Amino acid sequence: MGISVTQLLIILVIVIVLFGTKRLRNLGSDLGSAIKSFRSAVKDGETDKKLTEEVGETLDDQITAKDNKKV
Repeated sequence: MGISVTQLLIILVIVIVLFGTKRLRNLGSDLGSAIKSFRSAVKDGETDKKLTEEVGETLDDQITAKDNKKV
């Protein structure tokens, strides 16, 4: 029930005939740029999360220190 190599080649030829090589090349470069941007955004999000956690721990320490001074 799987797709054979012959069927994949036929599909590839049909796609090339319909869209042309120039459009497929542009599509490939656009897809590559999108993946690169996505990875960069994920990396930035992880960095922001780490910074937020560090700031949160610092604020928790400051609040705890103030509470201890009051008692």
